[in-house]
Amino acid sequence: MPGLGAGLSAFWPRLRTRAKPVFSIYTAFLLLVIIASFLSPTFLLRTNIFNVLRQASALGILSVGMTFVILSGNGGVDLSVGAVVSLTTCLAAGIMMNQSSMVLPAVLAVMGVGLLIGLFNGTMITRFKTDPFITTLGTMTVTQGLAMYYTKGAPFGGTPPGFRMIAEGYVGFVPVPVIIFLAVFAIGLFVLRQTVFGRYIYAIGGNQEVARLSGIRVNRYKMAVYVISSMLAVLAGLIMVARVSIGDPKLGYGFELDAIAATIIGGTSFAGGVGGMAGTIVGVMIIAVMNNLLNLLNVSPFLHGVVKGLIILVAIIMQRKK
Repeated sequence: MPGLGAGLSAFWPRLRTRAKPVFSIYTAFLLLVIIASFLSPTFLLRTNIFNVLRQASALGILSVGMTFVILSGNGGVDLSVGAVVSLTTCLAAGIMMNQSSMVLPAVLAVMGVGLLIGLFNGTMITRFKTDPFITTLGTMTVTQGLAMYYTKGAPFGGTPPGFRMIAEGYVGFVPVPVIIFLAVFAIGLFVLRQTVFGRYIYAIGGNQEVARLSGIRVNRYKMAVYVISSMLAVLAGLIMVARVSIGDPKLGYGFELDAIAATIIGGTSFAGGVGGMAGTIVGVMIIAVMNNLLNLLNVSPFLHGVVKGLIILVAIIMQRKK
């Protein structure tokens, strides 16, 4: 059996390419900001900029988890995160019922549910060798159904004023959810670039079989990325329920597609092993700025999906040309 060092050395040329697509993404983001500032005089106002960052926070947290999953390769994707957001908001608001004393039990409960969902996805994909797309699609359907059943399909529950500070509060002039997002991003960036866990995720995404022969416990690491994704979806859900102050079973609709879009736009390849957090955060900001600009220009919300779809197609074409 080849040594771990020899096995990883086979991936090194590919691992080094993971940062190259980011520079073109930076350029695209800069051009988008310039265009937005010309099209809308209110775009560069501080209040609007912080509004963009606040709105990007939940998506950014989801996208960090999605980056781990997609980097792990073999068709890795987690379609259940939007439904986890919905279920989190419903359970949290339903348990709290505007009572401060129930905040901790609610948070622990939704964290437990998120952990179970992540473990289920990881177990099905690693132990039973099911397809990640189909597995997480099934989990999404079940989880969304549970959210609808729990609330009878209507907004439900409530959150106490103190809990709402994680969505409405400020540290200095910076919104709290922005600080949470940046902290999650920084941890994700550190893990991928500076830890053995991160190097193994790139190796597994580059070639799962060679990684296994090199001594990497592939199933353990792939299980971990689905747990990370699900737990970050819970965190995003807690921020969302703090913002809207009620459990909404439809609140997470489409979040999974936006998280996938941000990750792919940021240069992470669906083939796995190429990409990273630096590109993902730019992808998140591209989507957030685009949504904000379309709102400022009073563009029909039915066209927002069309624009995001076109951006994804362009990003995929750019990846294939590299």
